[in-house]
Amino acid sequence: MNVVDAMSAVGWAVIVVALGASAVLSVLAYLRPRPIHLWPAAGTLALAIVAASTVPDDVPMVAAPLVGLLGMVVAVFGGSPAAATALQLAMGSSTPPGAHGGILVAVRSDETTAPGAAPARREVLRGGLTIGVLERLASAGTIIAGFPEGLAIVVAVKGVGRFTELEAPEARERFIIGTFASLIWACAAALAVHLAIR
Repeated sequence: MNVVDAMSAVGWAVIVVALGASAVLSVLAYLRPRPIHLWPAAGTLALAIVAASTVPDDVPMVAAPLVGLLGMVVAVFGGSPAAATALQLAMGSSTPPGAHGGILVAVRSDETTAPGAAPARREVLRGGLTIGVLERLASAGTIIAGFPEGLAIVVAVKGVGRFTELEAPEARERFIIGTFASLIWACAAALAVHLAIR
């Protein structure tokens, strides 16, 4: 085994171990949302990206499917805690949560029924966790498949689907921050895979 082969083997080992650690930590952060799991997941994902950008082009036969699978796990499961952390940092607990995973916003004044009563609230952005999983799956899949233009389709479909719920400022801010954090995480995980198996 020459030096180049040894360096390649070490590089692939680093990619697989870093993505594996990031996948485990991402799933832990998804199941038990705590920053203590998310920040190491982000660090190991960054290590995987750096290692993937330095390995030679010869991909071992078993590595490509394994790296692809680990990257998709990181993308899908890590994006939700990343979005939740970004929302917590940006907005704190300024919007009360709804019963179905959304947030409660005040109903427009022309929709209230009793004058002088406390403002009525309705839940918007319901199903965000499920939509986020699908969004990250599609986003990471388009990048890994070499079709990054698909990101525009994913964002457009999500924006059109949520358009009627974005009238309240809290909903708009939450939608933008959560979507960007989720997409950035998914794109970073997909980038590690794309660089490794290019």
